[in-house]
Formats: sequence, structure tokens, C-alpha cells
Amino acid sequence: MVHFKITLKSIFIILLVVNFCSCTSQSTGIIAEGAELSQIANTFSFTEGPAANEEGDVFFTDQPNDQILKWSASKNTIEVFKKPSGRANGLYVDHKGNLLAAADEHNELWQIGMNGNIDTLITQFEGKKLNGPNDLWVDLKGGIYFTDPYYQRPYWDRTTPDIKEKRVYYVAPNRKDITIAAEGFVQPNGIIGTADGKTLYIADIGAKKTYSFTINDNGDLTNKTFFTEMGSDGMTIDHKGNVYLTGDGVTVFNKDGKQIAHIPVNEEWTANVTFGGKNQETLFITAKGAVYTLQMNVHGVRYPMD
Repeated sequence: MVHFKITLKSIFIILLVVNFCSCTSQSTGIIAEGAELSQIANTFSFTEGPAANEEGDVFFTDQPNDQILKWSASKNTIEVFKKPSGRANGLYVDHKGNLLAAADEHNELWQIGMNGNIDTLITQFEGKKLNGPNDLWVDLKGGIYFTDPYYQRPYWDRTTPDIKEKRVYYVAPNRKDITIAAEGFVQPNGIIGTADGKTLYIADIGAKKTYSFTINDNGDLTNKTFFTEMGSDGMTIDHKGNVYLTGDGVTVFNKDGKQIAHIPVNEEWTANVTFGGKNQETLFITAKGAVYTLQMNVHGVRYPMD
């Protein structure tokens, strides 16, 4: 009979190995077998706000250069969609195919047609200039939730906000009425909702926390619930309900708030992420001056699948 001496050190090593194998298997479960992160371009200053259309093409912003660009999923090419762009930051394609933009230059919310025509939807709240719309999500009825933190911009004349509170606002489906959806944040940033329109995730990057909220029929948010001890710049969600947060690469959490994967990106900062491409199976990542893609085993929920 062979006797083994069990020590605390050996137990610790075993736990590390088990944990590593578990994380690895879960990561490969959501990432396509053999897939590697692919850099599409690195000629920008700071990429942000990726948003996919129904064809799988992805619009994204290069805010310092005041432009919105478009990645073609079928051609794997990038072209300028709109320049100047109102210093657009976060983007989202609405249910009619228009591009919604958090136009940071004058703290507005824009609707941009595919012909490039602009409709300014929101310019203020209760007579006060917004802090700087940052990220946005559209609910099933066409209402718009957007985060409104305050990041001092070099192209602004003002140096203090008109509104002290950093909030999340809701623009009704009529695109006119605006109300406070949630407040009490340090610096709200990333935002994403579930496919059924019942749950909204909001990242408070200033507090390094992310919360979930119940979406009510009238657009109100209730039942604020702690999700995970991590904030995020941008966010997306897949068809299994996994939530993708950004910053140090892309970190993936399941619907229970447990980390299941980390996708490293060799950049100082990973700003945002979305699903695009054929069948919404391409993870499109904006990071500093570059954009990347990664083929996935899961897909996005922005558009119904056949």
C-alpha cells in the first residue's frame, strides 16, 4: 500500500488546477473551437460604441477624430459612415434601422438615418444641459435608456456639470418625453438589456459594480439587484444570458453573476463590445485605437434568429 502525505500546499495546487481546468472548459464553451482574436484595424485614436445592424455590419466610433465608421461583415472592410459625428460615443441601431448616437459634443441624443440625416432627439433635462450621454439601449417598445455620467472633455467650454447627479434616463417611445430611470450612481456607463425586455444591466464604473434592474411596462426600473463586483465601459449579452463586461479585456459572467471566462485583449483599455457578423456569432471588440473580432459558439440577441 502506498501512503500519500496530504499538505495544505498540495491541496492549494489541486484547487488551482481544478479551477483553471473549469475556467478553460467554460471559456472554450462560448468561444468557437480554434478561434483566435483577430485585429481588423489599428489606425484610430479611441474606438467605442459598437452597434450591429440586421445584416451583421457594425458601426463604431472614433471619438477623438469625430467620426463614425462601419465594418462590413461580408467584406471585412471598414469605411467612414459619418464625419463629423457630433463627437459620438455610444451607438445603437433602433428597430427601424436608424443609428442612435450619444452625441457628446453638445451633450445630445441623435437619430441618424442611413442617408446620414440627423434628427436631434434630446438636448436637455428640465432645462439643464445633460452631463454627456454615454451608452444606450433600446427596449422592445422603442424607448431609449441612456447613461449620463460626466467626463470632462477638452472640446467643451464648461468645466462643471449643470446636473450634479449621474443618472440613467429613459426616453419614451415617442422620442420626446424623458424621465429619470435610475440614479444614485458614482459614474454609470455601460448598459444592456435582455432579449425579453424584462431585465436591464447597468454598470457603475465609478463604483466598480454592475447591477440588474427589472423593467416595468411603463419603462420604470425597479428591483435594483447587485450583479457583480466589477464596473464596465461597454456591455453586451449572448443568447444564454451571459453578460460581457469590458475594461481589462472582456470578462464574461453568467446570469447568476459568476465569472465564466476572460478574453484578454493586448491593449491598455478595452472600451466596448457587441455581437455582429453572420448569425450574430462574431464578437466585435473596440480597444484603444484598434478593433478586433472573435468567432463565438454563442450568438447575440439583437435580432431574431431563423
